[in-house]
Amino acid sequence: MSDAALSRPLLELDTVVKTFGGVTAVGGLSTRVTRGSVHGLIGPNGAGKTTLINLITGLFHPTSGAIRFEGRSLEAMQPQAIATLGITRTYQNVRLFSGMTVLEQVMTGCWLTREVGVFASFLGLPSARAAWVRTREHALSLLARVSMDHRADELAETLSYGEQRRIEIARALGSRPKLLLLDEPTAGMNHQEATAIGRLVHELRDAGLTILMVEHNMGLVTEFCDDCTVVNFGRLLATGDPATCLADPDVQEAYFGRKTDAERIQALR
Repeated sequence: MSDAALSRPLLELDTVVKTFGGVTAVGGLSTRVTRGSVHGLIGPNGAGKTTLINLITGLFHPTSGAIRFEGRSLEAMQPQAIATLGITRTYQNVRLFSGMTVLEQVMTGCWLTREVGVFASFLGLPSARAAWVRTREHALSLLARVSMDHRADELAETLSYGEQRRIEIARALGSRPKLLLLDEPTAGMNHQEATAIGRLVHELRDAGLTILMVEHNMGLVTEFCDDCTVVNFGRLLATGDPATCLADPDVQEAYFGRKTDAERIQALR
């Protein structure tokens, strides 16, 4: 990859608009996600954060504006095509397959990197069996990365909520993405569990992955995000480093209403 390509933002959103009937969910939003960073996407409930994730992954198409990944337009692409470019995601609510082991869950995420066709798999050819072994080894390595390899043979549905979240992340990594979208990965977790996820996110970034993370835990955003974008009612409030964004009066008002400086400081603690 050329130096110019490396210096260009991995993901670019330019004046993106999404309307549903007469309701504007995203109103002319622009932001950039730097390659090799953890970028927080934050804002109050109903701010349009998940809608943006759905736009990036092709579940929704923008009404107007441009979404580019490595300089390539995504607006008219379907989800599967976008996934093959190197974008994967997790969801607000855990979505695991019933009756499957932890290892099987993660192996399903490796489908984009499969090396043999359906015909060879159906016939049980040696090439298909060898590919299955490689897929299994890759899935086990991903479980080790999220510290879940010791639970590989257990039914995923029997594990704790925090452990299921880790399985989802491992599954999303199965296709070897360039950009990982995490939609509230620490929702419902205690401080210790959330901090562990934050450390995992940092480890993935240090390994070369770019991460866009929707998150409500402001302590986590401040500690683990390199940059952030703050939205409210689908519009941009602030973008930049987390501390500066969270100190912005408009951001403070969006989260806490009109309060005194002392009340705002206390609310952030």
